[in-house]
Amino acid sequence: MEASRKLICRQRQVLFFFLLLGFPLTTAGELRRYSVVEEKEDRSFVTNLVKDLGLGQLELSRRGAKVISKGNKLHLQLNQKTGDLLLNEKMDREKLCGHTEPCLLSFQVLLDNPLDIFQAELEVTDINDHSPEFLDKEIMLKISESSLPGATFPLKSAQDMDVGQNGIDNYLVSSNSYFRVLTRKRSDGKKYPELVLDRALDREEEAELRLTLTAQDGGSPPRSGTTEVHIEVLDINDNAPQFEQFFYRVQIPEDSPIGFLIITVSATDKDIGVNGEISYSLFQVSDDISKTFSIHPLTGEVRLKDHLDFEKTQSYEFNIEARDAGTFSGKCTILAQVMDVNDHAPEIILSAFTNSIPENLPETMVAVFSVSDLDSGENGKISCSIQDDLPFFLKPSGENFYTLLSQKPLDRETVAEYNITITVADMGSPILKTQVNLTVQVSDINDNAPIFTQASYTMFIRENNSPALHIGTISATDSDSGSNAHITYSLLPPHDHQLALASFISINADNGQLFVLRALDYEALQAFEFHVGATDGGSPALSSQALVRVVVLDDNDNAPFVLYPMQNASAPYTELLPRAAEPGYLVTKVVAVDRDSGQNAWLSFQLLKATEPGLFSVWAHNGEVRTSRLLSEREVPKHRLVLLVKDNGDPPRSASVTLHVLLVDGFSQPYLPLPEVARDPDHEDSELTLYLVIALASVSSLFLVSVLLFVGVRLCRRAREVSLGGCSVPEGHFPGHLVDVSGTGTLSQSYQYEVCLTGDSGTGEFKYLKPILPNFQDHSLRPEMGENPNSRNDWSFGIQLK
Repeated sequence: MEASRKLICRQRQVLFFFLLLGFPLTTAGELRRYSVVEEKEDRSFVTNLVKDLGLGQLELSRRGAKVISKGNKLHLQLNQKTGDLLLNEKMDREKLCGHTEPCLLSFQVLLDNPLDIFQAELEVTDINDHSPEFLDKEIMLKISESSLPGATFPLKSAQDMDVGQNGIDNYLVSSNSYFRVLTRKRSDGKKYPELVLDRALDREEEAELRLTLTAQDGGSPPRSGTTEVHIEVLDINDNAPQFEQFFYRVQIPEDSPIGFLIITVSATDKDIGVNGEISYSLFQVSDDISKTFSIHPLTGEVRLKDHLDFEKTQSYEFNIEARDAGTFSGKCTILAQVMDVNDHAPEIILSAFTNSIPENLPETMVAVFSVSDLDSGENGKISCSIQDDLPFFLKPSGENFYTLLSQKPLDRETVAEYNITITVADMGSPILKTQVNLTVQVSDINDNAPIFTQASYTMFIRENNSPALHIGTISATDSDSGSNAHITYSLLPPHDHQLALASFISINADNGQLFVLRALDYEALQAFEFHVGATDGGSPALSSQALVRVVVLDDNDNAPFVLYPMQNASAPYTELLPRAAEPGYLVTKVVAVDRDSGQNAWLSFQLLKATEPGLFSVWAHNGEVRTSRLLSEREVPKHRLVLLVKDNGDPPRSASVTLHVLLVDGFSQPYLPLPEVARDPDHEDSELTLYLVIALASVSSLFLVSVLLFVGVRLCRRAREVSLGGCSVPEGHFPGHLVDVSGTGTLSQSYQYEVCLTGDSGTGEFKYLKPILPNFQDHSLRPEMGENPNSRNDWSFGIQLK
């Protein structure tokens, strides 16, 4: 039952609340109105409801007083303890009411037990917090200069969010000589500006005006806003055209052509547009004037229509009219004086002319001519001349006759042809000239030898070339002409009689093209030189010579050659490897060379096959074969390695070398004796292998001893010579089975190899030194082979290319 009563009470309260929102309830009391100024801070005091409603101090809180408004938008708050009615927020009149005046906000005070409703209004009064504003930053007006004083022109008004006296009060305009502004009022009370013309406009005096229009409100202090008023003055036809001069005096030569521009007259009109467009015409002229002169209607150009004759008419006088689009016009006068001119040019008549003269002969006659002029007096006096920079001169030969002669011996190679201009001028004003151009050829004699375009030629050719290959062209020029300049090329006998030049070089006698007759071998011949001659066809014939150097470029046509270990021995060479060798132990070093040069001779080493993969490794750049890991007791005693030696040519060439490695317990005991047992056919192969190992070890030891003895003997013989890298270079070459010194062997005669074998602490190096080439070879064409990094070994091999 208690819950039911609470529910009914709540329903009644909600019903009363909605009734109050939907219907303005009133009580017996009067409508109360309160006033507050906008922009006051929130919680500002409005009134005290205890005093206004005549209630007790605690009655408001006891009866649950509430302030409600339409839309439940509470602008006020009530302190039930004190009865003070306060602002809930800052009031903005313009946002609440816009231009509505007065700005009233209705609210109700609701009391319970018993229910009382008091109606009230809150008036928000305006303050001057907004300035007038024009919607347009600039107002454009077009006013004709024919507008009379007193004419009015409405302008767009400004807007002000404030109302009442804080709204727009009046309009002002900046100081000027033509306009003032009036403030007008509409029926709705809004004010607008109106521009009034006080003085007539003159576009020619001032074509446009810029005024500042100011709107001022009635607040205190007043606020204002401005905009620019741009006034364009429209033109009317109120000015006549005027010429720059009223009288023009001109002088016209009698030989002026038809269409000749005599003068250009110009008139101006202060008006613009159509009113300022001017057209020109001859004004009331005779037939003679109209046949002789014409004027362009737009530009005012006066031109000749007929030829003038000073002896017939000496001067002309006529008027020109300039008219605008209306009825206004202006006039000027032109006096044209015809000037007598020198209108006959001198004449030249050739009596004799030679168009070709030989070089190296002095004072040769070129031409004989006469001059004349039909004019008289000063206009008939004649002067004759030629260019100053020519080796010719004019010699008078009787009255009005001249002879043209060469001044000195001529050189055809310097100048083969002369263009001589004979100029004849009279003494008239202006001076008239007549010119005759003569072309004189200088004939040739054979006084110049051929000259090569280069003192020496360098040509490059790759070895193994095809026969009859064109390798280059030599060229010579001859300053002479005709047969004197016809050049024949030939090979000159070589200074080195051992060089059979004609067997592999030929030359085209007509164009200087050089051909190689047979294939060249870089390893046999790196470069050679010869001389070529060029002979002209003159009489007597003249000749010259030039040096030609042919450089042979290397091709990768030789595969690497293995020096060590020797692969052509009857029995394979066996390297010994102690079982106690540490990882990185140097087993042997493969030594190889390549007859090619440059990068074609750069060698790299690669391990192709091995009996035990992963046990051995080879260094790519020096051919050292080293162990990669420790050896175990279970390793097989014999190992076979296949190495690939490859050069850096394109395409690369390669050679393979097979190494045999025998595992031993130590160098002092190359093998262990086997116990005596009965021969078993199954063990015969094992015993045979053991014997072969022993034989290989013996041969290897003998070879090493031989090499040491050989090097020692060589070092003793070269003790007094300069040592290179700790090893003296032995005289002579390796034995024939290693180095073939013939032209067709595996190594060129121009190379010498030095092998230095030193027993040291286990370190060694593999060294490539600079080759010694023939004296005529360009050392810059073959890059030097640098040293390879040092490598560890019991024996040190050094190779020097000389």
